[in-house]
Amino acid sequence: MARRVVVTGVGMVSPLGNSAAESWEGIKAGKNGIAPITKFDATDYPVTFAAEVRDFDPLKWIPKKEIKKMDLFIQYAVASAFMALEDAKLAINDANAERVGVIVGSGIGGLPAIEEYHKVLLEKGPRRVTPFFIPMVINNMASGNISIMTGVRGPNSCTSTACATGVHAIGDSFRVIQRGEADAMIAGGAESCICATAVAGFAAARALSSRNDDPAHACRPFDKDRDGFVLGEGSGILILEEYEHAKARGAQIYCEITGYAMTGDAFHMTSPPPEGEGAQRCMKLALADAKMRPEDIDYINAHATSTMADAIETKAIKAVFGAHAATLAVSSTKSMTGHLLGAAGGIESVFTAKALAEGILPPTINLENQDAECDLYCVPNRAEKRDIKAALKNSFGFGGTNATLVMRKI
Repeated sequence: MARRVVVTGVGMVSPLGNSAAESWEGIKAGKNGIAPITKFDATDYPVTFAAEVRDFDPLKWIPKKEIKKMDLFIQYAVASAFMALEDAKLAINDANAERVGVIVGSGIGGLPAIEEYHKVLLEKGPRRVTPFFIPMVINNMASGNISIMTGVRGPNSCTSTACATGVHAIGDSFRVIQRGEADAMIAGGAESCICATAVAGFAAARALSSRNDDPAHACRPFDKDRDGFVLGEGSGILILEEYEHAKARGAQIYCEITGYAMTGDAFHMTSPPPEGEGAQRCMKLALADAKMRPEDIDYINAHATSTMADAIETKAIKAVFGAHAATLAVSSTKSMTGHLLGAAGGIESVFTAKALAEGILPPTINLENQDAECDLYCVPNRAEKRDIKAALKNSFGFGGTNATLVMRKI
């Protein structure tokens, strides 16, 4: 029999705050984390706004001499991991280090450092490129640095599946514990690529909202007037733990993870198939893995990015949940945080765990004119109190990769 897996700690750096508690308070208040870009001069770019992390101080978590070896996505991941371990009250020592592992992914990795040092190479020559350049940019160095700095010596890996990265990292960690390969895992995603290259690239693909005159209302999932996603950054980390292990040490428990699935669309590099067939299968498989029925689910934290694909996710949900879809609460916290790409599934899984623990439905803000093709109850504009017994978290990524987690109150 597979071992049970629970969430015992959370940590976060997000556009809503530099801790999970601050970010969650922002979600409950319907706070908007989107504003004009400050990381570079975006005046002449097609898009001039994003969801940036503000006032982040890496020195609270990372020695000064180590900071220069890490691009920002790694710094966010390390800080979030320390916060999550602290929240879980899980101390790493010689007795448990080999039974605690880490899977933290990133969709893009150190793109700002690539951009910066390519410029250095061209302008100043190869000898001026830092020897830390490669470790700064490769995706698995979020997991690597977390392992080095916390001392965990169990399974150490990294997912990189575009915008499904965070949920795949959590799901893969869930499987590691189920199989008995670890007693606890540090899991989630990190991303920081609000830089000129990324904004230019996503804008060229016409993926981003161009509502430059009104950034606060630019991210509007499920709304008829949505025109693209808003680029965000940050990190969301969860401590997953085997249930009996957590219980034996008197750990707090936010929720239990009961199911996980991943599927492929085999359709298009950026767009889902019209009926969301891959997403449908993913949700069905996750529910089957959880041994739960569609009607057991009370809340879905949707992938919904504020693009036309919101309507496809809606179709997929209706196909899976049937008549029960009309009673489900479905919301997109991206309306407040923007889309954190590889980190999205991490922070949104934290919000889902918090929603279960506190009985709060996160809102979808900026939902002023709901699209008739997105005809679910999307918790418009204000958080709501509701006893949520079970929830589902969707994440979908470029390349047609899908991920779904099922969580329940315990």
